[in-house]
Amino acid sequence: MAQENHYDKPRQDRLLTTLQSVLDLPVIDLKETLHQAAQFVTQALGAEKVDVFLYDPSTESLIALGTSETPLGKKEQAVGLDRLPLAERGRVVDAYLTGKLYWTGQAQNDPNELKEIKEELEIKSEMIIPLSVNGEWRGALLASSRRANAFTEQDLRFFEVITRWIGVTIHRTELVEQHMNHVREQERQIAAEEMLTVMAHDLRNYLTPLKVRFDLLERRAGQDVQEPYARELRLAHQTLTRLDQLVVNLLDIARLRQGLFSLNLQPVDLVELVEELVPIWNIPHHPINIQAPTTLTIKADRDRLQQALENLLSNATTHAFPDTPVQVSVAQEVRNGRLWGTVTISNQGPGIPQDLLASLFQPFVKGAQSQGLGLGLYVTQRIAQAHQGTLTVQTEVGTMTRFLLTLPVDPT
Repeated sequence: MAQENHYDKPRQDRLLTTLQSVLDLPVIDLKETLHQAAQFVTQALGAEKVDVFLYDPSTESLIALGTSETPLGKKEQAVGLDRLPLAERGRVVDAYLTGKLYWTGQAQNDPNELKEIKEELEIKSEMIIPLSVNGEWRGALLASSRRANAFTEQDLRFFEVITRWIGVTIHRTELVEQHMNHVREQERQIAAEEMLTVMAHDLRNYLTPLKVRFDLLERRAGQDVQEPYARELRLAHQTLTRLDQLVVNLLDIARLRQGLFSLNLQPVDLVELVEELVPIWNIPHHPINIQAPTTLTIKADRDRLQQALENLLSNATTHAFPDTPVQVSVAQEVRNGRLWGTVTISNQGPGIPQDLLASLFQPFVKGAQSQGLGLGLYVTQRIAQAHQGTLTVQTEVGTMTRFLLTLPVDPT
């Protein structure tokens, strides 16, 4: 195999220029970045093809996301050798799996190289360097030539350096992509919140007189002893109450963003409030069982606390299996030398998928079967936090879900 002890000056300058070009690559689109890097390195080495292979777990293959625009590169893509399944092995896969480089000028005689690479692409010289991204093996760089002994030891050393820098470039690009995705998601949420806030204000204008009319009809039905009508009106009123709660949640999203979410703290009997709210959601298909002391007074914003409990009760009855009860428990406990009031609301239901748990308390996050907008739990958690309390969840898929609202008896 041909060797050189040093680079001639023009070649050394070309390699340094290539390294600088790789460092200057834009970090916006990963595939385009790797494509340009492959092109630069091909020209610097005088190779006939350079590939940047990255592992794709969905296909358990190494895929050339960057390949130089050369006749050999185009032929590789045409015959499908830009995708290398791990199961078929070969030198590129071996380098990725073992973390060891490979260098040869006689690939046609290597029994461990893929037959298609030797015969269809007629490759004789190869340099393969495992690609590390942020300390993790992610793929490999491959330089190829149909000439025997095309690459020198100095070429190999340069290729090692350039591979490390491409790993850094990939990491930078992925971080930028993650940041941009995060920014886009934030912009999408802000736009959605602005639109929904406007809609919520308009809905509130219609709901207020409608609630007054329902109250009037309920009273008249009760006075005329029209119990069937009174019962239907109560059910309709409950639906209207839920719709009004949705509007409140929508408006609270904007208040939370603008820092206008405030509390009016006063003594509140937590047991009394729970017993007042439960009948609204207590229906034959989902009877609600309450376990509570006679009284438990805490210092809280009654309206906000009612809003939080309504969200949890609505959520529990909506996602419970048919004809199963919902359990509500109110208790007092001492934790870290401080007195706390707790409300536990649990149901028997499909549970919450694990992939949803991490973002469950984010706005507009909901399960596939949810009918709502994914706002209730977000607002409820923020109400708990504003009281210096917590909202946590335990779930078992296919069995149950339990929400625990914990509030200090006397927030400081």
